[in-house]
Amino acid sequence: MEGTVGIIGVLAALALLIYLALRGVSILIISILCAGIVALTNGLSLNAALMGTYMQGLAGFLQQFFLLFLFGAIFGKIMGDSGAATSVAHILSRKLGAGRALLITVLACAILSYGGVNIFILIFTVYHLGLHLIKLANLPKRLLVGAFALGGGTFTMTALPGTPSVQNLIPAQALNTPATAAPIEGIAAAVVMFALGYSYLVWQAKKARRTGEGFVPGPRDEHAANDLRPEDLPHWALSLAPLGIVVGIVIATRNMQPQLPWVNVALVAGCVAGVGLFHRRFKAVVAMLGEGAANSALPIINTSAVIGFGMVVSTIPAFKDFADSVSRLHLPPLVSASLVVNVMAGIMGSASGGLRIFMQTMAPHYIGLGVQPALLHRISAIASGGFDSLPHNGVVITMLMVMGMTHREAYKEIFVETVLVPVAALAVALAIAAAL
Repeated sequence: MEGTVGIIGVLAALALLIYLALRGVSILIISILCAGIVALTNGLSLNAALMGTYMQGLAGFLQQFFLLFLFGAIFGKIMGDSGAATSVAHILSRKLGAGRALLITVLACAILSYGGVNIFILIFTVYHLGLHLIKLANLPKRLLVGAFALGGGTFTMTALPGTPSVQNLIPAQALNTPATAAPIEGIAAAVVMFALGYSYLVWQAKKARRTGEGFVPGPRDEHAANDLRPEDLPHWALSLAPLGIVVGIVIATRNMQPQLPWVNVALVAGCVAGVGLFHRRFKAVVAMLGEGAANSALPIINTSAVIGFGMVVSTIPAFKDFADSVSRLHLPPLVSASLVVNVMAGIMGSASGGLRIFMQTMAPHYIGLGVQPALLHRISAIASGGFDSLPHNGVVITMLMVMGMTHREAYKEIFVETVLVPVAALAVALAIAAAL
């Protein structure tokens, strides 16, 4: 009975968190409230849960990623205010056509993420480029959010063999399998994700044009409203240099551990290059850098708060009990495993968090049932990228904050691209695994 109450408490807290996030309530307030509900319904000390576990999760994420958010926001500010992002957007639109803004954004995010660029870095570094592309195409910003979600948070994150994402490396380390495990299932899932995800974006773009819905800059997109002539912008090759420096350093150092300090070095190098190349284009360099730094504060605090909630959930016995009960359902082992991973990732609001716990606690059970390690690797990786993207997901929170959108305005696109599409691709991968 006690375990049932605990599970109900977790599900009720999760439902409330999602509902209030969609209603626009501050994620700081929501995360504390819902963590308290989880604690009270699971017999935990409220003080220990909030001041201990919750704060450990929040502070741990803040400590680990503060510099990434800080330098990333400053880099984005430099690229936006200097006109560099606008310049690159103009040349891409001229060469490939303004109507391909969504495809350009998806492919840019996909190529960079498959090259080892973390999605948090993508949000800060590529956003201003995508923003100007979407402005030139006169499409609503919500579709830019969808393009980022598809390109950076789906097939290159979980499905493509060899991807350096943490979601691919966690099962590789736990199961002693290669990063290219189960390539047929992975490639098939990736194709489905791209095809369905991009088709949805095209459909929505056509619908937006029919209804007259166009580009509207957000409160922090003032530079996007500046109609500078292309000849007044920095040369596109020069504008690409800071981004090239960041991506080059990240890719060159991706096998060096720990990698995060090198990512920070890459962003600092990009910032220095941007200021050095474009300092004459800024009215006040110091003030501009300060505004960029300030832009990082709310996204990282909100994301850290969600991590704190997930930390509270992950420590209670009811969390594992619920996953165990799902694994005991009369389902084929791979289907059962994918469902358990999805549940864990969904409750925690983290693909990597849910996948890591699954590998530590449940993977041996499925290996014992005769599931091939390579298949378990690929299927569990793909599954981790399904329900993880519910409204309380840290990347979702960061993406919406940086892009100046609310859940009500743009979460539908995120849900379609990073929940419905990956789940459909997972079904295809499971069918192929069963047939081979």
